[in-house]
Amino acid sequence: MQTSGAGAVEPGIEVETKQGRARGLHRDGVSVFRGLPYAAPPVGALRFRPPAPPEPWSGVRDAISSGPAAPQVPSMLAAMLGTGSEEQGEDCLSLDVFTPGPDAGRRPVLVWLHGGGFTGGAGSQSIYDGSRMVRRGDVVLVNVTYRLGILGWLPLRAFAAEEGGVAGNFGLLDQIAALRWVRDNAAAFGGDPDNVTVFGESAGAMSVGALLGCPDARGLFRGAILQSGAADNAHDPDTADVVARAVTDALGLADDDVAGLRARSVDAILAAQQKVLEMRIPEVRQLAFQPSVDGRVLPRRPLESIASGNAAGVRVIAGTNLDEYKLWGLTDKRVSELDEERLLRRCRVLIPGEHPQHGSHAERVVDAYRRAREGRASTEPRELWFAIESDRLFRIPAQRLLEAQAPHAPAVHAYLFTWESPALGGMLGSCHALDVPFVFDAVEGDAVRRFVGEGPEVTELAGVMQQAWLGFARGAAPADWPVYETTRRETWVLGRERRVESAPLEAERVAWDGVG
Repeated sequence: MQTSGAGAVEPGIEVETKQGRARGLHRDGVSVFRGLPYAAPPVGALRFRPPAPPEPWSGVRDAISSGPAAPQVPSMLAAMLGTGSEEQGEDCLSLDVFTPGPDAGRRPVLVWLHGGGFTGGAGSQSIYDGSRMVRRGDVVLVNVTYRLGILGWLPLRAFAAEEGGVAGNFGLLDQIAALRWVRDNAAAFGGDPDNVTVFGESAGAMSVGALLGCPDARGLFRGAILQSGAADNAHDPDTADVVARAVTDALGLADDDVAGLRARSVDAILAAQQKVLEMRIPEVRQLAFQPSVDGRVLPRRPLESIASGNAAGVRVIAGTNLDEYKLWGLTDKRVSELDEERLLRRCRVLIPGEHPQHGSHAERVVDAYRRAREGRASTEPRELWFAIESDRLFRIPAQRLLEAQAPHAPAVHAYLFTWESPALGGMLGSCHALDVPFVFDAVEGDAVRRFVGEGPEVTELAGVMQQAWLGFARGAAPADWPVYETTRRETWVLGRERRVESAPLEAERVAWDGVG
């Protein structure tokens, strides 16, 4: 039985969903319903297909245990936070609902999409427990688990040849199915189906960015919060083909052998997935497994769709952590060996091309970062590498998303998270995923304290961030958080000091002008 918080568990509380009656648990003012299916199990003939509607049930279904996490291999971050021990299985299309009570409250609804690089994580992980958020904000919180890796994001063209088939993006379709489930069932849990905010971190935020650019997701949410992810993570068709071919080669299958893919064991698929993740594929400058432009689910790059008004009317918060990429420094065995030559060599691979007047993009970016950081931060090659990759993968895409959505939304807001982790002697800085425990006010427990720190400042920052997210879900950002626009680029800096800053790290941002 998975429960949270202190206090006695009260007798089961029931709710009538569109699929049948479910019994959850109530504790300390929060009712929790776990493991509710929002789609049919994607197994057997339904593997590598869009999610099918969930089957109804008779009687009362116990909803006291979360469903399985999608199949995955252990991750470094899960070990750091003391999570990742969840049961796994392909029957993973379920969600957990936290609510003050299944009544007629018409409360704001927040839908959480977990991170994990599209290959790890689950909505049921303890770090995402929604009890404190629900108790503090009088909202309904829904945590979604979706398909991962090869099983969720394999962009194989042969899938589209099947009746009703699509060339990948199954994980994105899972998320849309979950949002439709929320639309149909929110009122039963005391939520307002017309006031839904979708939020996520890392791959979850990248998923939110894809949803903002996805025609099938229109009208399913009114607000979006993107933490360390934006709308740039979508393979073009050529890159998608390269990834698909790498997978079928790793499995020893022909590119059109869909039956063979459905017959492979989960262990074989995970082994092939790990092999592809460890490959250096020149065409892949982002994540191997992620959304892809397939002409149907994503007709074009999400950022282009957003700029054309696909998500008109959706309010947006987007932000990043100052030192995102330092987390990956833990697994980069050669980062300590970086000198000027090796740094440039890496950047030429990931930042190809030339500016008509200013020469190599890579050399121009490295030079700009060195000059911008002189007297302010370290200019050692490894520190330049962390700063450049943090911005290439996270901060610049977030700003471009805000610029694309601003003409079509009542308000868009930017933040920069600068709190530093004390872990490993401070070498992580304000790294990727450090913001998550603050948003969920999950800053207790030995493993988390080692990662985020402890003391009144930690508690205070968690309260500030959670209240800001809750206020946004209710329709208003904090009074001192201005709208983001391109003349001032005002950004809320969240760390030991909290302030609004005009165009932080502007010299570095300008270095990316003209770089695709």
